[in-house]
Amino acid sequence: MFTGEIKRGVVTENPILILALGLCPALAVSTSVQNGVGMGLAATFVLICSNVIVSIIKGWIPEKVRIPCYIVIIATFVSILQLILQANFPALNRQLGIFIPLIVVNCMILGRAEAFASKSNPFRSLLDGLVMGLGFTFALLILSAIRELLGSNKLAGLLVIPRFEPMTAFILAPGGFFAIALVMGLINHFRLKKEGVSP
Repeated sequence: MFTGEIKRGVVTENPILILALGLCPALAVSTSVQNGVGMGLAATFVLICSNVIVSIIKGWIPEKVRIPCYIVIIATFVSILQLILQANFPALNRQLGIFIPLIVVNCMILGRAEAFASKSNPFRSLLDGLVMGLGFTFALLILSAIRELLGSNKLAGLLVIPRFEPMTAFILAPGGFFAIALVMGLINHFRLKKEGVSP
């Protein structure tokens, strides 16, 4: 069961690479592996906590105000997260900047609260938050590794290939689009090939 759930979050329903959710932070912070993994873990924390709370109190939230209630719950955990980052990881907090508060309106987190946690029990909601967060972090890791390697010839801040001339465009916004398009194109190519469909 757990293996199937991980496959669902990381591969078949990957929030970024398959569902194309949460693309704004993916494009903005995936300029280095440290930033990408940091953003992925931050979003995972908020996703797990908000999913569990929404699942627990779903029966007490009136139907007409459910979305504002979900946003208040998510904003609470984003505030907690930002205080933790400011106290313990100030450099990462500065690097991620405005994209930490913007987790409040991340469509992936709000979408999971509405589509899954509001209809499931707390354990299944926790598991969904964990596997979707892992999928989000995995996608950011791949994108940031491609961009950092091609854009600055480094991985996690370490020089990779001596005398390789990096392509600066990959650490700029267009490089984010190129990297996402490349990875999505490869995934679709292999998926269609597996299904026996000519691309």
